[in-house]
Amino acid sequence: MRWLLVLISCLLAQTAQAQGFASHDLTGVVDQVRIAIDPKASVQATPLSLTMTCSPCKGSPTVDIELGRLTDGTEKRVRSGETSFAKLESLCIKQNPDCRLSSLPVSPAVGWITVYGLGNGGGSTAVILRDGDLLTIQAKADSPGHAEDSVRALVQGMTPRIVGP
Repeated sequence: MRWLLVLISCLLAQTAQAQGFASHDLTGVVDQVRIAIDPKASVQATPLSLTMTCSPCKGSPTVDIELGRLTDGTEKRVRSGETSFAKLESLCIKQNPDCRLSSLPVSPAVGWITVYGLGNGGGSTAVILRDGDLLTIQAKADSPGHAEDSVRALVQGMTPRIVGP
């Protein structure tokens, strides 16, 4: 009987792992980060966080990437259209009047990117959600455009490996 309980527990654990992102380990995307930004980039990674700096790169970006969970219903509301990207952008503008938001093509996940001014530079943040899993990519650079370029390059270069098919 105990073996049956152990077997059922293992099967349930595998089922739970099948939801969400394909990977929950950012150490596996270090090479993709360097390829997306620049081979000279300095990258430090743990399974749930990655930091990249590249002072000789265009815009001198600094990027923080984090894996986590968001189960407050945001993903469901965005997928259903209850919370539109226009509404998300209005919330962002309340925080920073320079903020602009647009959707990201990250299917089967859902995601968006914000771009905003920060002092003498700029920032950009991508938010990607799938079945409660959350990937956040945040860049700061010498201009909003350079920060956005970094985030978009990373979304294109590493997100497929994290999100999965």
